Amino acid sequence: MQRISRAYEKLLDLFKMGAEIVIFLIFLLIVIDVFVRLLKFQPSAYTLGVVEYGLLWFTMLGAPWLVRMKGHVFVDSLVSLLPVIVQYVLAKLVYVICICCCLFFIYYSTDLAIDAYLSGELDYRGEAQPLWMLLVPIPVSFAMIAIEFLRFLVGVDTMYTSRTEVRENV
Repeated sequence: MQRISRAYEKLLDLFKMGAEIVIFLIFLLIVIDVFVRLLKFQPSAYTLGVVEYGLLWFTMLGAPWLVRMKGHVFVDSLVSLLPVIVQYVLAKLVYVICICCCLFFIYYSTDLAIDAYLSGELDYRGEAQPLWMLLVPIPVSFAMIAIEFLRFLVGVDTMYTSRTEVRENV
């Protein structure tokens, strides 16, 4: 089990590094596009499409790591005012709802990706790309996000522990 846990941790780190690379490449593309325009040349037609793909991939690759690090957005001001037992029950309910939402997105996005692959549908944003390439990271990422919420549900850790302590250890 420890071997699977370490492999999963490495996969999370790889996804995070992939997100970092994607956002850096998007930055480079935008800078190059601006300089080309400043030099009065015609910019590449595919830059916008690649940036749009990149933003989705960046989001999907980084999301599971962000949930692990408790860096996602949630409001805990109301929860902190509740009694400890109510906080505990509410947290477990939130985890179950999050897992169910992830499972829905996994099912729906997998279905879309398979349909796009089987139909050979193309996405035309400057350059024709197979649509399934845009959709593939969605079910994978939501599966990993569901695993993270499952860890909160069955584990001793909670989303509501101090997030500043977690960030200092990163």
